Amino acid sequence: MVDKSTAAAAPARESQERMRLLVDRAQQGDREALEELYLLHFDRIYSYLHMSVGNRHDAEDLTTQTFLKMLESIKRFRWRSAPFSAWLFRIAHNLAMDHFRASRRWQPEEEVPEPRGEEEPSAEAQALQSIGRQSMLELIEGLSEEQQQVLTLKFVFNFPNAEVATILGKTEGAVKSLQHRALVSLQKQIARDA
Repeated sequence: MVDKSTAAAAPARESQERMRLLVDRAQQGDREALEELYLLHFDRIYSYLHMSVGNRHDAEDLTTQTFLKMLESIKRFRWRSAPFSAWLFRIAHNLAMDHFRASRRWQPEEEVPEPRGEEEPSAEAQALQSIGRQSMLELIEGLSEEQQQVLTLKFVFNFPNAEVATILGKTEGAVKSLQHRALVSLQKQIARDA
């Protein structure tokens, strides 16, 4: 009998190994590898930035800047505790924060693009759908910027706590605390509105 955890871990290991090889090739200047990294990460980076800055034009500009910075600095990327995607999201996060410091504006659009998901929606995704995406975004607007970032990365982009911590430049404990406080605050808001 095959152990389910071993069987489930095999595709993840293969995917991690494939990503390592792809990044290694990109670091050597392989154009096809760079293009594949771009195609693999574009939708999620764009969606993250669109949700962060609230409008399509700025999200497009920041997405372009993110991938230009990736091209400029990919040779300095080192495999440590966080995967390549966390490193790339960290670049996007830093650019979004720079954007806010420079402009101090946020102009949300009606529709925020959905990132590509898994075949089977998670419990969090089902909860977001049942509450309604727009009303969830309105609820989240009442949270601090850091809490909004944590919830977005955790529940929209499905990053584990360690990767959220890397992207935001915080400890894993700080991410857990921000998530807990944000969820308690949302729960109180929903109870008040009910």
